Amino acid sequence: MSLTRRQTLALGALAATGLAGHARAQAFEQPKFLYGFPAGSAGDIVCRRVAERVAGTAYAKNAAIVENKPGAGGRIALDTLKSSPTDGSVLCMGPYSTVSIYPHVYRKLSYDPTADFQPVSTTAIIHHGFAVGPVVPESVKDVKGFIAWAKANPDKANYGSPAAGSTPHFLGALLGLSQNFEFKHIPYRGSVPGITDVVGGQIACMFTPGGDFLANHRAGKLRILAFSGRTRLPFAQDVATFAEQGFGELTTEEWFGFHAPARTPMSVVQTANQAINAALRDKSVIDGIGVVGLIAQGSSIDEMARSQRAELERWGPLVKRIGFTADS
Repeated sequence: MSLTRRQTLALGALAATGLAGHARAQAFEQPKFLYGFPAGSAGDIVCRRVAERVAGTAYAKNAAIVENKPGAGGRIALDTLKSSPTDGSVLCMGPYSTVSIYPHVYRKLSYDPTADFQPVSTTAIIHHGFAVGPVVPESVKDVKGFIAWAKANPDKANYGSPAAGSTPHFLGALLGLSQNFEFKHIPYRGSVPGITDVVGGQIACMFTPGGDFLANHRAGKLRILAFSGRTRLPFAQDVATFAEQGFGELTTEEWFGFHAPARTPMSVVQTANQAINAALRDKSVIDGIGVVGLIAQGSSIDEMARSQRAELERWGPLVKRIGFTADS
């Protein structure tokens, strides 16, 4: 008996539904998580904690492999993701700057954040910190004190960030512009090498994810002068926010989040989202990333996509005001 066109279409729809259900049921043996900054940083730690906890879920049978691809402010990792299989076996975690700020910075960005990638879930909130080392006298206790010192010592007024065009880079640039002093930027390949230079006295200070400062701050090797969050960081209640010190323009809370390659089946993206969010509710993950100053915070796929668009719109005018491009 021949089938009518309507019956054929109906059977095709049922087959597609069955295949989608089958895709959701097939957990990867061992997926790969890319991270575009060096091992040992706060973001690397959250990536590895989540990688461990996705094991035994509908997304992964075993813990994910974390592959660090540092350089170019996280762009190398995203370039790798862009050319990765579109089956969801490879995800990339990074800060929102790579998808919401870089489009305003790079005239020839090698990827399109919207067309090339699919948001999966946020993982953690970053309060960026501003810390000084032994180059800055111990009498400098707050941001206003630092500004006075910087204006009196213009040859020493320099700061590091984990990458040119990153959120910490722009926080330092906005501070210098708003307070009318020359603040020389020194970009690094991630937080760790820059902090090493701050502690060693090679540069005066640094802006970077606040958690990366905590161990040295507690050991007395550097001093955190401010955090960028709306409220004080729970793990360093003794340090005031920029807003509390009169610099509200520097308030920002950046997120880390996972992306999949574009055209990854939505059923797989949803399965990955569920596994990641379950990992972020695990007390050991919450406590483990709290040690490095991160606040666990997952999201729905749509929530991450909306936030990404909102930050893209917010940073456009700020980047234009700073006047920075990758060619400058």
